[in-house]
Amino acid sequence: MQNSNKYFLATDFLNLGYSASKGSGISFAAKLAKLHTTPAPIPEGFDRAMFGFPVPTCCGDTEQDNSWRASWADFYAENRLRFIMRRIVENHGPDDQAADMVEKIASGVVPRLIGDDRMTITPVVIHGDLWSGNHSAGQIAGQGGREDVVFDPSCVYGHSEYELGIMRMFGGYGGSFWSEYEKLVPKAEPKEEWDDRVMLYELYHHLNHYSIFGTGYRGGAMSIMKKLVSKYGS
Repeated sequence: MQNSNKYFLATDFLNLGYSASKGSGISFAAKLAKLHTTPAPIPEGFDRAMFGFPVPTCCGDTEQDNSWRASWADFYAENRLRFIMRRIVENHGPDDQAADMVEKIASGVVPRLIGDDRMTITPVVIHGDLWSGNHSAGQIAGQGGREDVVFDPSCVYGHSEYELGIMRMFGGYGGSFWSEYEKLVPKAEPKEEWDDRVMLYELYHHLNHYSIFGTGYRGGAMSIMKKLVSKYGS
């Protein structure tokens, strides 16, 4: 385009009403597992893969800070938890109780569960907003048959388990999906803390919904934080 002040976004058309023929036969679990085992590229100016994304991405109407960080624990604590708490205050005013709990999570629970000395985490491609309403089936760009598809991403190069937080928050994925996915992407060690790590990642989405929609989502966030601080807080 000659006019640099105008922008556009071109995407593949997803025909979600298409049902004429079967596609590749690759299951959604297999597709997601492939995404979650694809290493992130090395960003320009760095000599190793980093956590973040080249541009801000949105989760709902929240524009997220995806500034590069070498540590996933640092990224999740600062670019997600502390960041969204600041947005909550901007949108709804001070909430000292929630802010205190977020800080306890960011400074205590995050390093305990996903700190660099606890886990070796490789950045992979994350959809970022994969509640069941952003998953469907249809034809992609007028080609092939009916496939499982996802849309409305909130991308980041991050921990594969981060994806699972919002998937658990809203449900909608059946036992057969989880069984196949976990065969392809086994639970990372320590396995006994897997549920709590996913709960930690679910927390961000409760806080984001609190920021966007108001106090109706505050209770869910507080409940998760109290559980995690009680178990892992110093």
